[in-house]
Amino acid sequence: MAKLIGNNYVYCMSNSVFSKVYILHTASQVFRYGIVGILNNLFGYLIYLALTWSWLEPKLAVTLLYPIGALTAYFGHAKYAFTYDGHVTNGLLRYILAHFVGYSVNITLIYVFSDVFLYPHQIVQAAAIIIVAGVLFVLFKFFVFRTYKVDI
Repeated sequence: MAKLIGNNYVYCMSNSVFSKVYILHTASQVFRYGIVGILNNLFGYLIYLALTWSWLEPKLAVTLLYPIGALTAYFGHAKYAFTYDGHVTNGLLRYILAHFVGYSVNITLIYVFSDVFLYPHQIVQAAAIIIVAGVLFVLFKFFVFRTYKVDI
C-alpha cells in the first residue's frame, strides 16, 4: 500500500514484497524517465556523431558531452520522472555521484569494445546509451530520488 505524502509516495509493505501500486508507480517512472532520456540523448548522440566525424576522439567527445547532458536532464528527471521534492542540494550531490558511475560505465564500454575489440565507436556508443540508462534508472530510483518505506 502506498500513501501520498507531498509529491512522494511512501510505501507501506505488507505481507507481499511489491504491491500493485508500487509496480504501477515504477512503470510510470520508467515511462517518464524514458521520455526525458530519449529527448536528451537523441540530441547528445547527434552532437557526438558530428564531433567524432569532424575531428574529436570518441572518449574525449563523451568526456565533454556527458556533463552537459547530465546537467540538462537533471530537472527533467527530478521534477518530471521521479517527482522529487526533497532537498535540492542533497539530490544534486547524489545525482552527480550517480553520473560518475554512469560516466565510468560509458567510458569503460567504449574502451573495451571500441579500442580493444575494434567495434565501430558509433555502435558502441549507441549501445552504451541504453546500458547506462538502465544503470542510472536504478541509481536514480533507489539512491538519488528515493522514497522511504515505512510500516504503518
